[in-house]
Amino acid sequence: MSAHATSTHARTRAQKPTSPPPSSRRLIGLRALLAGIFLILGIRLFFLQVVNHGSYSALSVSQVRRDIATPALRGGIYDRYGHILAISEPTALVLADDFQITQPHQEAEAMAGLVKVPVGKLTKLLSEHNGYVVLNSTLDLADGRAITSHNFPGIVVQDSSSRSYPNGTLAQSILGRTNATGAGSTGLEYADQTLLAGRAGLDREFVVPSGVNLPSTYTSVIKKSQPGMGLELTIDNQLQFVAERVLGNQLKAVGGITGQAVVMDVKTGEVLADVSLVNTKTNAGVLGPIPSWGQSIGIPGIEQTINNLPFTQAYEPGSVFKAVTFSAALQAGAITPKSVFAVPNAVVVGGRPFHDAEAHGLEHLSATQILALSSNIGTYEIGARIGENRILAQVERLGFGQLTSVNFPGETAGLLVNAANWYASDQVALPIGQVDAVPAIQVLDAYNAIANGGVFVEPRLVRAVVSPNGAVKSTAPSVQRRALSTGVAATMNHMLQQVVLAGTGTNAIIPGYVVAGKTGTATIPAPGANRLLVGEYNASFVGFAPANNPTLSMIVVVERPQTTIFGGAVAAPVFQEVMSYALHHYNIPSSGVIIHPLKGQAGYASDVT
Repeated sequence: MSAHATSTHARTRAQKPTSPPPSSRRLIGLRALLAGIFLILGIRLFFLQVVNHGSYSALSVSQVRRDIATPALRGGIYDRYGHILAISEPTALVLADDFQITQPHQEAEAMAGLVKVPVGKLTKLLSEHNGYVVLNSTLDLADGRAITSHNFPGIVVQDSSSRSYPNGTLAQSILGRTNATGAGSTGLEYADQTLLAGRAGLDREFVVPSGVNLPSTYTSVIKKSQPGMGLELTIDNQLQFVAERVLGNQLKAVGGITGQAVVMDVKTGEVLADVSLVNTKTNAGVLGPIPSWGQSIGIPGIEQTINNLPFTQAYEPGSVFKAVTFSAALQAGAITPKSVFAVPNAVVVGGRPFHDAEAHGLEHLSATQILALSSNIGTYEIGARIGENRILAQVERLGFGQLTSVNFPGETAGLLVNAANWYASDQVALPIGQVDAVPAIQVLDAYNAIANGGVFVEPRLVRAVVSPNGAVKSTAPSVQRRALSTGVAATMNHMLQQVVLAGTGTNAIIPGYVVAGKTGTATIPAPGANRLLVGEYNASFVGFAPANNPTLSMIVVVERPQTTIFGGAVAAPVFQEVMSYALHHYNIPSSGVIIHPLKGQAGYASDVT
C-alpha cells in the first residue's frame, strides 16, 4: 500500500464521529423530561389562569362569600275604614350554629341581654347541637345590630318580620294566619299570599367558617326586597265585632254547634261582616268536630273556626229555599200573591210521605199565607204548577251551585239535584229545600237579589289594594246581572214582609223599620246513611232592611241548637239585634212606621222541613 493511501485511511478514521458517553445521554434525557414537565405545567397553568379562571375564582370566593335571601315586609290587611286587621313589622331573626359554640354558658351570659332570652334558657338553646337554633325571631332591629357588632361565634342575625293581629281573634276565620315561614296558611292570608308577600331581596356578606364576618368587609345589597301589597277589605270591624258577640252569645245560650252570620250591602255586594264560630262546649256528635283556632273570642267555649263556614260549609237550607219556588212561580205567571190553594196536612209523592210541620185539616191558603206560615205542602203545590225544569232553572238563575267571585279558600259550590238524577219525590223535596246542599253565602245572594230589585250582585270581600307607599287602588266592582224581573222582586219583597209581620219571623221585627225575610228549620241528613239525624236541625233566618228601601241584607245560621230548634226563635233574634245596630251605625233612615206583629201570626214551629 502506498504512503498516500495509508495517510488517507488514517484521516478517514480520525474524522469518524464518536458516541457520547453514557452520562451525557442521561443528562440529555433528564433535560427532555424536565422540558416536558414544564410544558405540561405551563399548559395546566394556562388552563388554570386563563381558561378556567372564572370558575376557580368563583370557587375561591364561595369559601367566604354567603348570599342571604332577605324577606320582604308582608303587606297589611285593613278594614273598609283603614283600621288595621293584620300588620307586619321588621324584626331581627337571631340564629345559632351551636356546633361552633364551645362555651354555651359563657356566651349565653354575654348575649342574654341583647337576645332578650334568660341565661338559663339561652344556655340550653346554645347546647342543642343541631346546627340551626332560633334564639329569637322577633327581636328589635337595634338589638339585632348590636349582636352583629359583637361578632359572637356561631351567631347569625338576619332580617325578618313579625306578623300581628291587633284585634286578637276578630275576623280570624276571614283573615286566616301565617305559618312558621311567614307564608299564609289559611284564609285571605293564604288566598292572597303572592300579593301580600312581596318579593324577597338578596344580601351578600363575607364570613369565616365560624360565621363571623371577615374584617374590613360589609354586607352589600345585591337585590332590594319589595314590600308586599296590602288589602283593604269590605269588612267593617265595628260591625264585625258586634255580629261576633251577638251570635257567640246566642250560640252559647242555645247550645248550638256552629254559628254563621253575614251582612251584605244590597247594592254593591260588599260583605260588611262575616262571622264563623264554633261552640267547643257542645259535643259535635257523629258529624265530627269543627276545626277551630283554640282561642275564645271572649265568650267561654266560643271560638273562631279555621274554615270560613258561610263560604265553605254546605247544608240543606230548608224553608229559606222556598223563595226559589215562589219566585219561579211568580216569574212564570203561575201564581199571584192572592192565589188560593187547598192545602192538606200531608201528601205521598214518589213513595215518600211529606207533611206540614204542624198537623191541620184541609186549609185554603193564599200564596202569601203559604209563605208566611211556611207550609211545606202548600209550597209543593205551587211548585207543581211550574214543574221540574222551571224550578231547576230558577235554582241556577239565583246563583246556587256556583262558586262566588270571592273564591274563598275551600269555598264550596254546593251539591245540587239536576234533571239527570231527579227522583219523583224531589217534586216535593226540592221546592221546600230538602235536596240541595248549599253554603249560606249563596242563600244570602239569592235574597240579596230580591232586595236589589231582581239584580243579582256577586259578593265582594276585598275592595282595594294598598301599595307600600299608601296608594289605594280599588278592585273591580262586583259583577251584576238580572235574575228576576223588577215586578217579581217587588212582589217577593212584599210577601217576605208578611213572613216577619204575620208569619214565623216576628222575632226579626226592628222598631221603626220594615223588615222582609224568611225563617228555616231544616232537618240534617246523617252521614253515609239514607236517614236524618234525630232531633237535629239547622235554624236560620235570612232577610233585608229597610224593606221599603233595601240597604242591608243578612243571613244567620245556627247548627243543631239544643234548647230550641226553630229558626224564628234562634236565628231571627240574632238578625234583629245585629241588623238594628247596623241600621243605626250607618245612619240609615227609619221607615217612618210603627211595626207590630199582626194578629193570627204563625208559630215558630211551622217552618220545619
